[in-house]
Amino acid sequence: MKEQNNKLLIGAIAVVTILVLFNQWQISQLSLMLDGGGSRPSGVFSSVSKKAVALSSGDLNDVDINSIQNTAQALAAVIPLDGITDAQSAIDVLIPTGTPEYGEAMGVSYDDPIGALTKLARAWRPLSEDAKTNDPETWDRFINLATKPVGISCEFCCGVGPTGITADGRLRCGCKHNPGILAASLWLMQNTDMTDAEVLREAIRWKTIWFPRDMVGLGMQLAGGDTSALQDVPGMVGGC
Repeated sequence: MKEQNNKLLIGAIAVVTILVLFNQWQISQLSLMLDGGGSRPSGVFSSVSKKAVALSSGDLNDVDINSIQNTAQALAAVIPLDGITDAQSAIDVLIPTGTPEYGEAMGVSYDDPIGALTKLARAWRPLSEDAKTNDPETWDRFINLATKPVGISCEFCCGVGPTGITADGRLRCGCKHNPGILAASLWLMQNTDMTDAEVLREAIRWKTIWFPRDMVGLGMQLAGGDTSALQDVPGMVGGC
């Protein structure tokens, strides 16, 4: 009987130890996501509140790119979220429609997200090779922005976190979304007078179109809304 009780005690201690370790791992993963050093599976929202980030004033001149440490901060910095009251208003605020002012020149439309994704993903290689060779100043500017943890990445489908490219220009993931969002950012730097904050805003817009549930859910959390209303919103638009 004593031997049986000892076995039960050892078993109980083992279970408790496993639970403690699992809880510690969950806490560490959450900390990484909020610090910009980790990733998050599609459809899962970390605990983010208005207190965690500075919400946009609507003036991109006020945006300090260097202070942004994760996608939540980037979203709050470049998109005014004060108009969000429920799921529909979040969708209206965060998901753009129509054709952007540069859309005709780039050959893309917000209303054709899959077509835009395909075109931009294919454009990444020639765009990046041309910039490296013929426009090193713009390439350096692009790398400086894209390697910051500001969310120019495919983090919701591939788990690479908020940075999709290395400092030497290698893709951290080869899915269509990653070269797509990078190509959009680089093209805007090469062909428009947009500031880094304006380029980031467009990157966030495309990311929201391609990952609506995660990005709209993140916006709702920042605005204090209930993300459970987004169960019917697609998690990802376009395949990897």
